[in-house]
Amino acid sequence: MPKRRRAALLPNNIALLQNLVRRDPGSYKEEFLVQYRHYATQKEILVTNPSGFHDTDAFLDQIGFIAQVCTCYPGDTEEFPEDLAELLRKHHTVLPVELREKIVQSLMLLRNRGVIASERLIQIIFPLLTTTNSKTFRKDIYTTIVRLLKHANRNAKAPKLNRSVQTLLFTLLESSDGAAAASDGLWAAKLTRELWRRSIWDDPRTAEIMKQAALHGNTKVVIAGVNFFLGVDREREKANRKKRGLDDDDDSGDDSASSDDGEGGKPHIAGIKHRMGINKKTGKRARKLDAAMRALKKKEKGAALPTQLNFAAIHLLHDPQGFAERLFSQTLSRSSGNKFTLEQRIQILNLVSRLIGVHKLSVLGFYSYLLKYLTPKQRDVTQFMAAAAQSSHDLVPPDALSPVIRKIADEFVSDGVAAEVAAAGLNAIREILTRNPLAIEADLLQDLTEYKGSKSKSVMMAARSLIGLYRGVAPEMLARKDRGKIASMEMSAAAAAGQAKKLQYGVENVVEGIPGLELLEQWRKEQGLDNDDEDAAAKEAEDDDDAWNIDLSDSEESDNGWIDVESDKEYDVSDDGAGPPKDDESDEEDDSDDSDKEQDAEEQQPDAKRAKTENVVQNLMARKFLAPADFQKLEELRTKAGLDKILHGGQSAAAGRHQDSVEATSLLGSKTGKADKEERMAAVMEGRQDRQFGSKKGKKDSQQHSTTNKEKARKKNFIMMIHKRDVQGKNKKSLRDKQKSLRAHIDKQKKSKRKS
Repeated sequence: MPKRRRAALLPNNIALLQNLVRRDPGSYKEEFLVQYRHYATQKEILVTNPSGFHDTDAFLDQIGFIAQVCTCYPGDTEEFPEDLAELLRKHHTVLPVELREKIVQSLMLLRNRGVIASERLIQIIFPLLTTTNSKTFRKDIYTTIVRLLKHANRNAKAPKLNRSVQTLLFTLLESSDGAAAASDGLWAAKLTRELWRRSIWDDPRTAEIMKQAALHGNTKVVIAGVNFFLGVDREREKANRKKRGLDDDDDSGDDSASSDDGEGGKPHIAGIKHRMGINKKTGKRARKLDAAMRALKKKEKGAALPTQLNFAAIHLLHDPQGFAERLFSQTLSRSSGNKFTLEQRIQILNLVSRLIGVHKLSVLGFYSYLLKYLTPKQRDVTQFMAAAAQSSHDLVPPDALSPVIRKIADEFVSDGVAAEVAAAGLNAIREILTRNPLAIEADLLQDLTEYKGSKSKSVMMAARSLIGLYRGVAPEMLARKDRGKIASMEMSAAAAAGQAKKLQYGVENVVEGIPGLELLEQWRKEQGLDNDDEDAAAKEAEDDDDAWNIDLSDSEESDNGWIDVESDKEYDVSDDGAGPPKDDESDEEDDSDDSDKEQDAEEQQPDAKRAKTENVVQNLMARKFLAPADFQKLEELRTKAGLDKILHGGQSAAAGRHQDSVEATSLLGSKTGKADKEERMAAVMEGRQDRQFGSKKGKKDSQQHSTTNKEKARKKNFIMMIHKRDVQGKNKKSLRDKQKSLRAHIDKQKKSKRKS
C-alpha cells in the first residue's frame, strides 16, 4: 500500500496542522483558511439553532486551533475575538458547559498573546458574572477575573486596568438596588474583598467601593461592606504571613516559646538544652524545646524579609465624617425600622464606633443611642460597652460621654450585682476614660476607686487599674490616699513653683524632641561611647585651630591685666571685701540652714530631675546625628524601660494604650471559680497534643532497651540461683501449697488456649 502524504492528513488532524502552521505560516495558509471557513459555518449553524447544535466536539477543536495560531494571520482572524464575545453575550444561557469554558479559555489565551487588551476581556466576561444562572460558570468567571488582575499587577501596578474594573464595580453598586439586584452588589463586594485580601488592590478607591457597598439599599450588601472594614485587614495580614512562610500549623507551643523569649524576642535555646541535660528528660521539656526552635526559625525568617507598609481600609476613607453619619442614620436610627437583626446591628455599631474613634469624629447622637442598651439584662451587652469605649476620644465633649459613664456605673457597678458584672462595668469605664479622662466627675471617680478593697479579684484589679490610669493623667481627681508617692511629690513641686497643670478639654500634649532620648544618652555613658566622641571632637577642634594658624602667644602677652581663675573654687564677692568667712561663722550658717536646704531639695527634686533630663536631651541632639542603629537601640531601651515600669509600679499600662478596637471579652476581666466542662475538656485536649496513645505491645520489642532483673535471673545457671530465697522457699513448700500452685498453672494454660 503506498504511503500517504502528510498533506492529505491535515484536514482531519488539527493538532498536526497547528504544529506546521507555527513553523511555517506562509506555506500552510490555505489549510488554515479551510479550517477557518469551516469554523465560520459551524458558528452560523450554532447561532441559528443554539439548542439543537450537536457538533460540539469538532467546534471546540476549531476554536482552540484558531486561538492558538491567530497571531500568525492577524488580518484574517481580526473578527475572531468579537465572534467569541458575541456568542458568550447572547447565548451563554443555552451553550453547553464545555463550550462556554472553552470560549473563556480561548479569550484568556488571546489576552496573553496580546490580541485583545485586558480591559476588553474584563468588559466581555464581567457582565456574565451577574447574569448567568450556572454556579460553575460564575465560579470560572470569578476565578478568571481574579487571576487576570493578579497577573497584571504582579511586577508593577496596572493603574489603567485597575481603574476600569473599579469603575465597573462602582457602576454596579450604584445601579443595583433592592432585593432583585442584591446578587450584583454581592459579587462586587466579594470581588473587591478578595483583591484586597491578596494585596492586589490597596488604594483609597477600593475603600470607597466598599463604602458604597456599606451604604447600599440591600441588607446583605450592607453587611458585606461592614464586614470588609471590620475584618479584611486581619485576613490580609494572615495571608501575607502565610505567603512568607511565617505561619505554622502547630501552634501548641507558642505560649511556652513566648515565655522563654529573651532579649530581642529570641528564645533561650542554649538554656533549655542545658536544663534538659541536667534535669530529668520528659516529653514536656522536649516539646518546649521544639516549640522554641520553631519560634526562633520563624523570627529569623521574618527578620530577613522586607516589611510592607499596609494601611488599614478604615484609614483610607475620603470622607469618614459623612460616611459615619450616613451609616448611622440609614441603619441604626428609628427611620430604618427593624430592617436588621441584633447581630447585624452590633456589627454596624462596631464599625461606626471604630470610625468615630479612629478619625476622631463628632456624632453626638451615637452616645444617646447606646443608653437604652446599657443594661445587664441586654443580650450581648459587652458588645455595646466595647462600642462605647471605641467611640470615645479626647475631642468628644465630656457632657456627651458623662451620661454613658453614669449609666454604666448605676447599672453595673454596685454591691448588689455579681462580681463579673461589676468587673465588666469598671473595665468599660476605664476603657472610656483612657481615651477621654474628663468624662467623669471627681466624686464618681472616687466612689468607683473604693472597690479596690473588694474580695473579688477581677473587681479589685479593675478598680486598681482605674487608679493607676488617673495617677498618670490627673492625680488631682483622686483621693489623697490613692495618688501615690510620685504623683503627690510632682503635684507639690508644681504647686510650689506655680506651674500646676490641670487637665483641660481640647488641649493636646505636644511632644518636643524624641521621646526616651535620655535613655540612649545614659546607655552611651555606660558603654563609654561618649568619651570617644569627645576625644574625636577635641581632635577635630585642634585640627581646625591648626588650619586657621591662630597665634595665641601675642594675645597672652598683651593681656597683662587678666589672671587665671579656677572654675571649681568659690570666692567671696561681698561689698566689704573682707575675704572668705571664718570657720565659726560658716558653721553657724550651715547649722541654721540645714533644715531649709533639705526641705527645698525635697520640693525641687522633681523639677531638678526634669531640668537635668531636658539638658541631657538637648546636649545629645545638638552634639550628634542619630543613625538608624541609634534609633533601633532607642526602641530597645524604650521597650525595656516600659516593661520595667509596668513590673515595678508607676503609671499603668492602660494609660498609654489607645487601640483602634476593644475586644468585648477583655471587659470581663480575669475569671474566678471552677471552669465548666467545655473549658476542662479543652485543657485536657491541649495537654494531649503531641502524645502517642494506643497499645504498647510490639513497640517495646522493636525499641532498644535493657532487660529486667527477672529476665536476667531466668538465663542464669541454676547453681548460681540455688541459694536464693525464692528457690529455697519452693523446696520448703508444703504439699498443699504445691497443689495450689500446680492448679493455678493448669488453669492459666487452659485460659490461654481458649483465647488462641
